[in-house]
Amino acid sequence: MTHLIPGRASVTAVTSLGDDVFVARHGSQQVSVYDAVTFTLQRRLPVLGLGYSYGLAACASNKCLYASDYSHDLVHRVDLSGSNAVTQWSVGCGPVGLTVSKDKNVLVVIGRERKLQQFTTHGSLLRTIQLQPDIESPMQVIQLSSGQFVISHVGTQDRLCLVDGKGAVARSFRGTPGSDLTEMNDPVGLAVNEHGNILVADMFSNRLLVLDRSLTSAREMSVSVDGGLDRPLSLWYDKSRGRLYVGEWGGKLVIIVDHLKHFTATQV
Repeated sequence: MTHLIPGRASVTAVTSLGDDVFVARHGSQQVSVYDAVTFTLQRRLPVLGLGYSYGLAACASNKCLYASDYSHDLVHRVDLSGSNAVTQWSVGCGPVGLTVSKDKNVLVVIGRERKLQQFTTHGSLLRTIQLQPDIESPMQVIQLSSGQFVISHVGTQDRLCLVDGKGAVARSFRGTPGSDLTEMNDPVGLAVNEHGNILVADMFSNRLLVLDRSLTSAREMSVSVDGGLDRPLSLWYDKSRGRLYVGEWGGKLVIIVDHLKHFTATQV
C-alpha cells in the first residue's frame, strides 16, 4: 500500500522515530512532523537559521533529531524529550547526509572535504575518516552490520562505494550517467534492510535500485505512484514497521510504501 504526503517545496530529507515522521523541505527553517498512522501534520519544529538540510536522523537512545546544514557548515540537534531545545555545532565544509552510527553517535558526510566526521550526541568530535580522492563528491552514508560504510557518490563516475573504517574503498558499484541497470545518474539517498540489501535513490533516472550487500548486482524496484517517481532524493527505511519513505525533489512528495518484508523488484 502506498501513501502520499504532499507539499509546496522539494523534500530534502526524511526520517522517522516511533509515531513521528520528520520531513525537511528546501528553503525551510522548520522540520515538519507528521503522524505515522494518519500521515497528518502534527507540528513544526523551528530550527532557527537552518539552511539547506540534506540529512535528517533521529536517535531513540539520545532522544533527539539531527539535521545537517549545508549552507552554514553545522549540525543542528533538536531535543525530542519535551523541550524541543535546539543546539548546534560546527563541522567540516559542506555537510550533506548523516546517520546514527552503531554506537549511537552521529556520522556526517562532509561533501566538499571528502570525509566522514563522527560526533557524540552533544557535538564532541570522535574521529575523522578521510575518503580516497576518487570519491569526488560523497552525498549520503549508511553503516552496515559489519561496521563498514556504504557511501553514495556523484562526479565523473556516479557510484556506490563500500568503505572501511580508514576510508579505503573495498568495493564499488560503478556506472556512467545513464539509464541501464549498470549505470546511475546522481545516486543520492540510501537505505539498508535487515537482510543487508541496499536501496539507492537514482535521482535523475527517476528510479530506485536494489543492490546486494556485495555491490555486485542491481535490479530496479518499482513503486506504485501516479506518473512515476520524480527525482527521488532521500530515503528512510523504518524496519520496525516495514515501511519505506521516499522524499522527492521534483514531485515534492513524501511517498510511503507499507508492508515491506524486504526490498524486491516490485512493490505496490
